[in-house]
Amino acid sequence: MLEDKNPQRTSLAELGEFGLINHITKYFTISHKSTVKGVGDDAAVLDASAKQTVISTDLLIEGVHFDLSYMPLKHLGYKAVMVNLSDIYAMNATAEQITVSLAVSNRFPLEAIEELYAGIQLACETYNIDLIGGDTTSSTKGMLLSITAIGKANKEDLVFRDGAKPTDLIVVTGDFGAAYLGLQVLEREKQVFKVNPQNQPDLENYTYLIERQLKPEARKDIANLLKELDVKPTSMIDVSDGISSELFHICTQSKVGCKIYEDKLPLDPQVISACEEFELDSTTIALSGGEDYELLFTVPIDDYDKIKGNPNLSIIGHITEQNQGLQLITRGGQEIELRAQGWNALKEK
Repeated sequence: MLEDKNPQRTSLAELGEFGLINHITKYFTISHKSTVKGVGDDAAVLDASAKQTVISTDLLIEGVHFDLSYMPLKHLGYKAVMVNLSDIYAMNATAEQITVSLAVSNRFPLEAIEELYAGIQLACETYNIDLIGGDTTSSTKGMLLSITAIGKANKEDLVFRDGAKPTDLIVVTGDFGAAYLGLQVLEREKQVFKVNPQNQPDLENYTYLIERQLKPEARKDIANLLKELDVKPTSMIDVSDGISSELFHICTQSKVGCKIYEDKLPLDPQVISACEEFELDSTTIALSGGEDYELLFTVPIDDYDKIKGNPNLSIIGHITEQNQGLQLITRGGQEIELRAQGWNALKEK
């Protein structure tokens, strides 16, 4: 990704920190009344309101969370914003602002940073988000990117992880496993390229998988959908580390158990075919793959008629008493203990 396809390379040192900030933020505009002061002062200023403020932050590190040999910088900028917006939407809140902090080594020219911020800007425009500040500095090892998202919600609309009750239905948006398999395809093609740089990858059969890995979309639409259906979730979480890991969070904080059904897990046809190709179990990938950025939530069983058949939603199980534990019901009717095998941010690589 960092090859000199463009002969122009402008050193960041030529601009300096403030020159860089001015350069990369000059095309961002403010669209929310709550943003009183954005980039350009010592601190951003937000207008306090009757609503409650929701804040989430994530740190992405080169070599740990992304590989620039196959992750275009524009896609990285877009995805970094999605990672944070997804957390805001998982609170049933509306995202309004972000801050961006960036550390880069001297191997990155200005043109590379422009590509990164083009992705951030596209995400802001698509999701109606104001960029209101951040920081830039140098790094001795590659790139570090930290984004903080800020949102708002009426107190009565907020949804936490600790409200699930026995008999509640477990519902998910979208489908699962595609992002993980997209990563496997990209990693495989990277190894092939190392052996033979003349070998160009044929990715035509994996377009959906790769899109889900490189350019995920946060589920901004779900809060409005649930309001239209007159459904208020009892608990909710975004699926960044895999369904099983997120269910453990909800069940632990809500002090409940759960049963989910293997045949109810939503899978895209490309996921099924790729699992066969890679000789992977599709259920394991759906439960533990991660990076899907869909939403998992629970609703009272009385709301079944409101959500059944909705193309955006799948009911995959129900909440049980805590002493029943977390169980997966297989297609053959066998009950097995659900294990959290998703992404562990602190596991040594």
